[in-house]
Amino acid sequence: MAAETVLDDNTLVRNRLHQFPIQHGGVRLLVGAGRGGAQALPSGDSRRCTGCPDMEYDEKLVRFRQAHLNPFNKQEVSDQDEQSSPGAINIIPPVEMASSQCEPEFHCTERVMDLGLAEDHFSRPEGLFLTSDVHQLRQAIEECKQAILDLPEHSERQKDAVVRLIHLRLKLQELKDPSEEEPNIRILLEHRFYKEKSKSVKQTCDKCNAIIWGLIQTWYTCTGCYYRCHSKCLNLITKPCVKSKVSHQSEYELNICPEIGLDSQDYRCAECRAQISLRAIPSEARQCDYTGQYYCSNCHWNDLAVIPARAIHNWDFETRKVSRCSMRYLSLMVARPVLKLRETNPLLFNHVEELVEIRKLRQDILLMKPYFITCKEAMEARLLLQLQDRQHFVENDDMYSLQDLIDINSGRLSCSLTEIHTTFAKHIKLDCERCQAKGFVCELCKEGDVLFPFDSHTCVCQECLAVFHRDCYYDNSTACPKCARLNLRKQTQEPAPVAQE
Repeated sequence: MAAETVLDDNTLVRNRLHQFPIQHGGVRLLVGAGRGGAQALPSGDSRRCTGCPDMEYDEKLVRFRQAHLNPFNKQEVSDQDEQSSPGAINIIPPVEMASSQCEPEFHCTERVMDLGLAEDHFSRPEGLFLTSDVHQLRQAIEECKQAILDLPEHSERQKDAVVRLIHLRLKLQELKDPSEEEPNIRILLEHRFYKEKSKSVKQTCDKCNAIIWGLIQTWYTCTGCYYRCHSKCLNLITKPCVKSKVSHQSEYELNICPEIGLDSQDYRCAECRAQISLRAIPSEARQCDYTGQYYCSNCHWNDLAVIPARAIHNWDFETRKVSRCSMRYLSLMVARPVLKLRETNPLLFNHVEELVEIRKLRQDILLMKPYFITCKEAMEARLLLQLQDRQHFVENDDMYSLQDLIDINSGRLSCSLTEIHTTFAKHIKLDCERCQAKGFVCELCKEGDVLFPFDSHTCVCQECLAVFHRDCYYDNSTACPKCARLNLRKQTQEPAPVAQE
């Protein structure tokens, strides 16, 4: 005779809301349909229950459990069948059968089960997945690494294990790093460190040569030399800020790779004094092409930079490997005008035509500067600020920065400076009437247009700064009529000597 049994909510809780078969008096019960959802049939009867009074609620409950399956319940259906009695018959509630025909069955793959990403209100505590004990975390990391090696290559389970390993390592790093609030500014050995807020992982610590995990680690950057390091590495810094050495009086090393040998360094790194060797035992010795000294791999990252000595003596702008300290120094010095080519290598102007062109443009700009200083419109338009990135161009014509030489070699400086020169000349000769009134007339031929000292066909007297046509000036044997007139006036104004009795 068919029997129908209804289990209360307490029974559902005791059975963990899973469909465990329960043998009771020759009748096999199936739990999992909720209120009115436990059904039973005699072991020999194959008839199904035709319905329940609360069918709509049962159907909703089945759908809810299918969408909120406990991902940590990895017990297979086959295991349940083995635990059940041999004589029992698996009875599936008719509501569940009906819902399975109209909706696809929920499949909880091993990937979701391992990660615990599915929503679950009856899952294990969070501490079992990400424990707060450092020792247990390290043990879990080792087990996860071994599991990655044992799983098939490029399988989904191996990918999931890699994701889990990343989560475990991040959690371990959070526990190892200090959690107290770090100050925003730290001053150490003339470094002025500011705490960074960037979460980027593209930075590398200049002290320990490890990646800076900005998401979970506190790190600082020096505003002077851009030295980056972890907060835990600040107290390990031994070198002062490079910016303290950089000033307008600073000079480059103008000898090409002045090597002195490893023996003079006592086979130690020139910066951190670690043991180094050319055979990479215990550490590889890397030479800096700027200083000529040898460094360890932590202080020499094979950064590339233009060497000033090679640029001045050989006009060679190929980048070469330098140490981290030299890289920071060259980066801070690259825009400073400390190179005087006329003294260091005067013959360079005979072999590099671009240098001659740049020197002529700079001389013309210096001749234009007095016009702008006395012109109200030019001061309001701030024409001279077009050279604010190269302020030395409006101060002298013989000092160069390394960046100037790099741009001259590439052709960028010639184009930009020619454009600025044209803008300045247009203001003086066409746009501004006041500047036009300050022009000159050739006193030798007294013909032609108004002349300006920066015109290409003019010549300027070095004594009185009068402007003439170049041809007229040299045809007259460089005799300046204005200088002659001034000398004559000076002689007439001098008092006659008193005659002695």
